[in-house]
Amino acid sequence: MVRGDIHDIGKNVVKLMLDAAGFKVIDLGRDVPNEKFVEAAVKENAELVGLSALMTTSMVNMPEIIKELKSKSPKTITMVGGGPISPELAKNYGADGYAKDAAEAVKVAKSLVGGGA
Repeated sequence: MVRGDIHDIGKNVVKLMLDAAGFKVIDLGRDVPNEKFVEAAVKENAELVGLSALMTTSMVNMPEIIKELKSKSPKTITMVGGGPISPELAKNYGADGYAKDAAEAVKVAKSLVGGGA
């Protein structure tokens, strides 16, 4: 969950479903500072970083995180989702993928990195 967002039920469901699909998921928790996403992606050599926001006040952090990821970890693919996020916003934010819910998140993640079981 991006900085300022404390609603993690959706994130937790996505994590469980990605785990079940065979993805290695590193859950940074909720209300995560922007730089923690970038640090974790670089440290773990992440193929994919998922960003979630439920509150409109926190979703504004997504473009900054995506920009930093593309700068410091250019091979890392980004996927966004959450209640206030739309495919159009995802595109405007520079995300590589968008998922409207947990089931779609697994499909999108598989299409972006070909991973999972």
